[in-house]
Amino acid sequence: MNGLVEFIRALGPARLAAMAAVTAALIGFFAFVIIRISAPAMAPLFTELSFEDSSRIVKELEGQGVVYELRSDGTTIMVPKAQVARARMRLAETGLPRGGSVGYEIFDKSDTLGTTSFVQNVNHLRALEGELARTIRSLDRVSAARVHLVIPERQLFARDRQDPSAAIVLRVRSSLEPQQVRAIRHLVASAVRGLKPQRVSIVDEQGRLLADGVGNDAGGIAEVFDERHTVFEQRLKQQIESIISSVVGPGRARVQVSAELDYSRIQQTSDTFDPESKVIRSTQSREEAAQSGEAQREEGVSVANELPGGNQQRGAREGGAAGRNDANKKSEEVVNYEISRTTRTETIEAGRVKRISVAVLVDGVYTKGNSGEAGYQPRPKEEIDRITALVRSAIGFDQKRGDQVEVVNLRFAEVPGTPPITEEGWLSFLRFTTDDIMQAINLIVVTMLSLLVLLFVVRPLVRRIVTPDESVGEARATPEPAPAMVMRPGEIAAPAPKPNFDNPAARMIEFAQVQGEVHQQSIQKVGEIATRNPYETVSIIRQWMHEKTA
Repeated sequence: MNGLVEFIRALGPARLAAMAAVTAALIGFFAFVIIRISAPAMAPLFTELSFEDSSRIVKELEGQGVVYELRSDGTTIMVPKAQVARARMRLAETGLPRGGSVGYEIFDKSDTLGTTSFVQNVNHLRALEGELARTIRSLDRVSAARVHLVIPERQLFARDRQDPSAAIVLRVRSSLEPQQVRAIRHLVASAVRGLKPQRVSIVDEQGRLLADGVGNDAGGIAEVFDERHTVFEQRLKQQIESIISSVVGPGRARVQVSAELDYSRIQQTSDTFDPESKVIRSTQSREEAAQSGEAQREEGVSVANELPGGNQQRGAREGGAAGRNDANKKSEEVVNYEISRTTRTETIEAGRVKRISVAVLVDGVYTKGNSGEAGYQPRPKEEIDRITALVRSAIGFDQKRGDQVEVVNLRFAEVPGTPPITEEGWLSFLRFTTDDIMQAINLIVVTMLSLLVLLFVVRPLVRRIVTPDESVGEARATPEPAPAMVMRPGEIAAPAPKPNFDNPAARMIEFAQVQGEVHQQSIQKVGEIATRNPYETVSIIRQWMHEKTA
């Protein structure tokens, strides 16, 4: 303890303060390193949040005791990677995040006792808009959405009725395809009664019109035709690329398909009569019989002559009056025949293929030479012909239709690279993810920084504090001049004490003592010489005196 106290006293207050500062800095630095290394990996819980949802989620996480970080001005919340799934499930129980919109939960806490019908209708419209916005936001490429509905009120005595309309503003991560825009329009139209897809307008965050809501069917039909055309060409292209890639290798063929489609809609009606096929439809028979006779008539006009059959009765009464009788008979038959008739109505829908043109560019064969460089060789004509036959079979080639297929073998500008090596077995465990690589880099950087601080900062400071100043040591080590010791002839000088080489001051003292003894011995030898030769000594001293005076 005495040695420790003496050591502390020898250091002084300035060095003690420096040692305390260095110790505090080292403790803080290593505490930062330990916290940095032991900190869990953070993963995004939710991104692109509104400030309302962000504040609610932060409050809920604080209540659950979950560590979190706010990034991107509070729109992104980071939590430990191991707690992401559990935190999302707990927040889903409370209905978070809400996406900055109000859904049907607006009716959960509202007091309906004193609410008017107008307020109820407004709340219903807000809830419907919020639910539609949430549904649209659940799509992959849509990050945010706002929906505005215009539903006219139904008048009691009005004949004309206005159709509802909708306006949607989207914030997308990339451009939307036409079929995706049309899907959003149909989704909103199906959720609102009486709303037509043509009455839904969609705008993105840059102000570009993705779909107009003028209600014109022509524009929608044109979009459908364009999409059908694109899908047809893409389908043929994929079929051709898949069959060619299995022959020449992946990425060694380029295919372009151009299809000409007929979008005219044709309806034909034709009647066909078969004269050989006859069927009796109806038969009509008619028979007529007529009888006429001449007799002697009484001259003059009488009632008996005008009566029907009066002449006959009169002839019979007269008994023997001569006369002539005529009888006619006529029969008529009409037969109606029905000829078989075939009526055919044919409707040819739009989208008929009129012509297909296919262009295929095939790369050659690369072989490795002796020097290791890749050499190019064109493919033989027989192989190109077989590829052409495969392409024709894949597209349903029709020469009458005017189809055209061209397969050309040319060298590509880029040389095919070496295929990646796939590890199997225990090597598959050495595959690291991006998180593992970043964590390893962070650990290496922190370790190197710690070593640099220890070697170039801590070590020099500690050595400077522990080692005393050289000027102080030299001042302390400078001894006072020792009195000259006159040794008589025949005396033996006492042995000098053994030097202590552990202390630098002691070493300096011992060195000074040795120099004094050597000086003393030199003086003693000069005195002996002067005693032995007194005259020579006096002459030398006189000479020194004359030199000083001169």
